[in-house]
Amino acid sequence: MITSLRLEPVTPGNVDAALALRVHPYQEKNVAPVVKSLAEAYAYGETAWPRLIFDGDELVGFVMAFLDIPWDPERDPDDRRSGLWRLNIAADRQGKGYGRFAVDAVRQELARRGAARYYVTWEKGEHSPEEFYLRLGFRPTGEVSGGETVGVLEI
Repeated sequence: MITSLRLEPVTPGNVDAALALRVHPYQEKNVAPVVKSLAEAYAYGETAWPRLIFDGDELVGFVMAFLDIPWDPERDPDDRRSGLWRLNIAADRQGKGYGRFAVDAVRQELARRGAARYYVTWEKGEHSPEEFYLRLGFRPTGEVSGGETVGVLEI
C-alpha cells in the first residue's frame, strides 16, 4: 500500500477532526490534547507552527513546532531556540511511522528557516517518549524545563 504522508495547516474545514484526535489514554499525562495546543498556537501565533498529519485523506496526528523563541532571556537573551512543542498521534495509528515522519518534517521546516539545532522536551517515567526521541538522534542537553528533560538534535 502506498501512503501519502503530508502536513497540512489547521483550517475551518479540518479543525473539528483535529479536536477529536485522541492519543492512548495512558499517554494523556505526557502530552496535552490538541485543543490546548490550538489555544497555545493562537496565543503564541508568531512562534507556533501547528500542523495536522495526514496519510492520504486520513487524519492520523497533530504536530506543533516552536520557532525561534528566547530560551531563558534572564540568563542569555541571545539563546533563541526552535523545536518540537507537541506531538499527538491517534491511538489507533501509532507504531506506523507517523511520529517519525512528523519529527522529520519539523526538522526539514527548521532547516528551511535556518535553524542549526532542533530541541524537544520529554517527561521521564512510564510511557515516556524518551526512547522514541533518543532513537531519532536527540541527545539530552543536561537542562530541565518545566520538570522535563531537554533534548537537542543538530540539524
